[in-house]
Amino acid sequence: MNIENLSCNKSFGGWHKQYSHRSETLNCDMRFAIYLPPQASGNQKVPVLYWLSGLTCTDENFMQKAGAQRAAAELGIAIVAPDTSPRGDNVADDEAYDLGKGAGFYVNATEAPWNRHYRMYDYIVNELPELIEATFPVSQQRAISGHSMGGHGALMIALRNPERYCSVSAFSPISNPVNCPWGQKAFSAYLGTDVQRWREYDASVLMRDAEQTVPALVDQGEADNFLAEQLKPEALDAAAKAREYPLELRRHEGYDHSYYFIASFIEEHLKFHADYLSR
Repeated sequence: MNIENLSCNKSFGGWHKQYSHRSETLNCDMRFAIYLPPQASGNQKVPVLYWLSGLTCTDENFMQKAGAQRAAAELGIAIVAPDTSPRGDNVADDEAYDLGKGAGFYVNATEAPWNRHYRMYDYIVNELPELIEATFPVSQQRAISGHSMGGHGALMIALRNPERYCSVSAFSPISNPVNCPWGQKAFSAYLGTDVQRWREYDASVLMRDAEQTVPALVDQGEADNFLAEQLKPEALDAAAKAREYPLELRRHEGYDHSYYFIASFIEEHLKFHADYLSR
């Protein structure tokens, strides 16, 4: 797998690097960012947190705004931030912000024209970790986290692949996409009209039916403009209680949907993951 380094910046004794590579899964060139803590400078392999971003974002938003590098350096955790969708002139797109480029929803599309490129689930679960683990001094100890659409992706992917992740966390996740406008629009386009297929990508449905568990932490701001219509944390909470799933759902008065919210609690999330990654 050939990758090209696009940028490199030293940060808290480690390195933030940005790369591009050809994705066979997505049939296009893709970009990702990685933060390698100081502990990765020798022969030691460090665990990895995969961060999935939300609608309209790229690999850059979290790395530039969340302020995660200091804690990651102290804890010895690498962070990998992929893009949120396939990119390129030949990739299908939509005029709206919540479908197409920047809005991959971390599913494997089955409907044309989206199925030519939009296989973000396979990319995040299989191709990208294989590339990261073959290229950088990281171990196979993985955690996953994300925000909004990326929070949906992180929870859903961990629930479907409990053997691959030590822990999962999310900020303001789209918790019940089969029952919200964002999810219904994306799933109908990418997956067609069979709602049963949608349920395979819904964290609240998956959590209620989970046979294995992954320790989960979710933070939700109470002043989030998308809370009632799009995010629906109450569905995730109900599923966790019905299944007795190890989910800690925390609500925070006054916080909104922005990266100010993420930056306020990202250190606690990293420490949460570090605990399980070290076991």
